[in-house]
Amino acid sequence: MKSIKNSIINVSLVVFILLLLYPPTGNPMKVFAYRLLSFTPFVKAESDRLEVSNYYWRLNEVTGNTSINFEDSKGKVILVNLWATWCPPCIAEMPSLQNLYTDYKDKIDFYFVTSDNEARVRPFMEKNMYDFKVYNPIGEIPDELYSRSIPATYLISPDGKIVIEKKGAADWNSKTVRETIDALLQKKGN
Repeated sequence: MKSIKNSIINVSLVVFILLLLYPPTGNPMKVFAYRLLSFTPFVKAESDRLEVSNYYWRLNEVTGNTSINFEDSKGKVILVNLWATWCPPCIAEMPSLQNLYTDYKDKIDFYFVTSDNEARVRPFMEKNMYDFKVYNPIGEIPDELYSRSIPATYLISPDGKIVIEKKGAADWNSKTVRETIDALLQKKGN
C-alpha cells in the first residue's frame, strides 16, 4: 500500500514539473504556485526603515500622454510596485494589489511602474479587468526604490520612510497591510 502511495506522489510530481516546463501551461502553473506561496509582507521595525532621499522621479502614464512627478506625492502614503506583464510572480500578486487599490485609491498614491510598452500593458489590463494607472519611468528611480528583481513593492509613510519593502510575490490585500496603511493614514491625519 505504501508503494502505491509513493508511486502516486511521484507521478503527480512528474506531471506538475512537466506542466511547468510545457510552454502553454508553464506560465499559468507558475502563477498558481506563486499565489499559493504568497504571504503577507513584513512591516519593518522603525529603526530599520530607510528614508527616501530624493523624490524627483518623472513617469509617463503608459496608456496616455500624461507625465507626472513622484515628487507630487511627497508627504503622502505611497505604494510603489515595480512589475512586468511577463513576470509570473508579478502576475500572481496583481489581484491582491488590485483589491488594495480599489479600497485605497482615494487615500494613498499608487505607482504601478513597468518598462513594458502600451501594446503589452493594455491587453494585460483589459484581460484581467485591472483599473489602476500604469507608468513607465522616464528618469532615474530613487536609490532606495531601486531593485534588480521584480516584483518589488514599497509602502512609504508620509515622512518618507519605507515601512514595507518586499521583493517577490506577496499578499498585499492582507489584514496586516491594511492595518499598516490605516495606521499611517491616521498618523497623517486623514
